[in-house]
Amino acid sequence: MAKKTKSGTDIGQVQKQNAGQYGTEFASQTNAQEVKSQNQKAANSSQSSQGQYGTEFASQTDVQKVKKQNQQAESNKGQS
Repeated sequence: MAKKTKSGTDIGQVQKQNAGQYGTEFASQTNAQEVKSQNQKAANSSQSSQGQYGTEFASQTDVQKVKKQNQQAESNKGQS
């Protein structure tokens, strides 16, 4: 037995119609090569900016100071 809405609409039939109509419509408008190219450009851009900022922040970080602060925080947490 098919599921129907209160107004009597066959839900399964509507889903089938929508899948056929919209699936084909969007697929025909998508250029897979263009999407792959855009994704690659975005990934390359992301990698280059991560390197830039990663190095910048690393050079500004005093590792020993951070370790000391972490130890102090841990010991304070134990006292609470």
